[in-house]
Amino acid sequence: MKAIAVILLIVSVIFFWGTFKYFLDLKRPGVYPPKQLLKQRAAALASLGGACLLIALLLSYLG
Repeated sequence: MKAIAVILLIVSVIFFWGTFKYFLDLKRPGVYPPKQLLKQRAAALASLGGACLLIALLLSYLG
């Protein structure tokens, strides 16, 4: 159980890192993917990261 929780924590950190990258790309002028698409990608990565983090925390407390 602990190994799965650690893997999910690592995956959530990767998702949040991607979210941070997309938010930084939003601040740059003239970036190719439209800003609306970057916002959607950032929101999707943030929600997936939050879900993985929540599951990892539940597994670590239950196991």
